[in-house]
Amino acid sequence: MTDLLPNSPDYALWLTSLKLRVEQARQRAALSVNRELIGLYWQIGHDILERQERQGWGAKVIDRLASDLKAAFPDMRSFSPRNLKYMRAFAEA
Repeated sequence: MTDLLPNSPDYALWLTSLKLRVEQARQRAALSVNRELIGLYWQIGHDILERQERQGWGAKVIDRLASDLKAAFPDMRSFSPRNLKYMRAFAEA
């Protein structure tokens, strides 16, 4: 069995291949996360619309929901009143 030396051409090709695979995996992971978040944001917007229509909730529910979601998920910045309104508009479109 031969050892790959860090300065050999085989090692350099292997390292290049590994770097490419790492980058591709990172891109796929980012796309997957974005796809899931877009779906979540649409669902939240849809739920807001549905409850406002069926239960007659006004615009204040968005402020309350933003506060409650921020308390539950303090590390996420997605749940401001403005963003929840964007989610509602996204679902309405």
